[in-house]
Amino acid sequence: MSAIVTPPAPSQGSLPARSRRANEAELAGIPWLRHIDAADLPRVLGDLRVVTIQAGELVCRVGRPVTYWFGVVDGLLKMTNDSAVGMPVTFTGVPPGGWFGEGTVLKREPYRYNVQALRRSLVAGIHAEVFHWLLDRSIGFNRFVMMQLNERLGQFIAAREIDRLTDPDARVARSLAALFNPVLYPGVGELLRITQQELGYLVGLSRQRVNEALRSLQAAGVIRVEYGGVRVLDLEVLRRYGSSA
Repeated sequence: MSAIVTPPAPSQGSLPARSRRANEAELAGIPWLRHIDAADLPRVLGDLRVVTIQAGELVCRVGRPVTYWFGVVDGLLKMTNDSAVGMPVTFTGVPPGGWFGEGTVLKREPYRYNVQALRRSLVAGIHAEVFHWLLDRSIGFNRFVMMQLNERLGQFIAAREIDRLTDPDARVARSLAALFNPVLYPGVGELLRITQQELGYLVGLSRQRVNEALRSLQAAGVIRVEYGGVRVLDLEVLRRYGSSA
């Protein structure tokens, strides 16, 4: 079953025009800042902005030139592409702590995907020029980006495997495991704030079928459904769920 397409939110002005400086609590949720040398922090913090976006609003759009490197401070985004038949294909979700699009920024190419908010979210960003400036001078930042690219490769290989799964329970399990990646999404921890409808958007299943899958996974002892989210109890089993190996 195809995921329901979230309608775009009404235009409320450009993201840069609505953005502001981040406060201390928001800065604490940006994982790569701890890798930046003290001498480089003033320029980075002077450039870094945060903006609140509404459900359905686009952060990145196919074909638009890259201007920022973005990350999620709070909320949930989905990364999709446009298909020839008009139904977008979802690549992944982006929960708190996740930064995305570094490959696009590195190559300075137009976006090949859309990134859309599934709920009201707080998004941070730095200009592409500052991203490249950090690459030229910060070993710690380079290591962070290298780890991001390596984990992203593994994530998309796993996504191709998920696409071939016919068991809905396994699709939900593997998709949940991807959202608990501690390298890509350090802000998640052990509890992911997500609704069954949002998970359905990411997995491509109805809310009712996602509910059934979550009940099966909870009975198997690998997750616990809590108020407003899902807690992982055994990440390794969740990653392999449905495998014959």
